[in-house]
Amino acid sequence: MVALKTTLPDEQATLALGGALAHCLEPGLVIYLRGELGAGKTTLARGALRALGFEGAVKSPTYTLVEVYELSRLHLHHFDFYRFRDPREWIDAGFRESFNGRTVSLIEWPERAAGQLPPADLEIALGLLEAGRSAELISNSLAGQKCLAGIEARSRRS
Repeated sequence: MVALKTTLPDEQATLALGGALAHCLEPGLVIYLRGELGAGKTTLARGALRALGFEGAVKSPTYTLVEVYELSRLHLHHFDFYRFRDPREWIDAGFRESFNGRTVSLIEWPERAAGQLPPADLEIALGLLEAGRSAELISNSLAGQKCLAGIEARSRRS
């Protein structure tokens, strides 16, 4: 397990972290986005999608549960399980086929589907600070370590 901790002073910094994340995304990567309401999970996803060239609206999939983005080099599914009350709802929703080794999965509120999801390659925990946000990135696999190294390299160049 490798970890990176940083402070995000404003929304632009959260978008930039998402942009750095975008450059390391590979098919099959599973990323958990953790943090309370308003911590910046969807903002981070928006930064990644913008960096991948998506120009449309990026909204939280709280009500739809998933937003699907077909990008030039990636199929990205942005999940939000906030509304789940029981982890078995994930099975009923039929998302198992989304985790097929070809799709990048960004998952908000993964704890609401505990025991059902595949393990995360990378976990990003965002926290509220008096000024800005904290971010802790933890890799849980070789793919996650590769992604984290890419994010660190991009951060040093900025």
